[in-house]
Amino acid sequence: MFPNQELFSTLAGTNIYILNGEYWRLITPIFIHVAFAHVLFNSFSLILFGPALERALGKGLFIIAYIGSGIGANIATLMIKPPYYTHIGASGAIFGLFGIYLAVLLFNKHAMPFYGKQVILPIVAISVIMTFFSPNVNIIGHLFGLASGFIIGRIILQFKSIHFH
Repeated sequence: MFPNQELFSTLAGTNIYILNGEYWRLITPIFIHVAFAHVLFNSFSLILFGPALERALGKGLFIIAYIGSGIGANIATLMIKPPYYTHIGASGAIFGLFGIYLAVLLFNKHAMPFYGKQVILPIVAISVIMTFFSPNVNIIGHLFGLASGFIIGRIILQFKSIHFH
């Protein structure tokens, strides 16, 4: 259980509260988790896939893309899920990173070495498939995080050349 239930209640993305003007709840869920396994999996994903993308984008743009993808996932959750639905976790933002990688692979094919493509494509596919078979997962958050990242990646590629080494 979350160590401080009041803090959790204030930061979780509860749709009805967002609809009533607590807009920070579109951002704060990206940074909170309730289970150790959840934070461990998200941290592991970020450690594996974040550094190369951060080097390619730069720190500032990486942070904007990561948080932007999480917000996109949370807005979709707000629009699609029922009013009393509560969501937490960085998974939408993590899937956003996957979406950026997919945008790079589609629109800037030569930016990523072949071995990078061999790693990222199966991981994205497995992650999307596992979304549908894992309990207590915000499927909307995962899918729209991926879509948000893809859109953000496409926009970034309009203005910045990205290369992985």
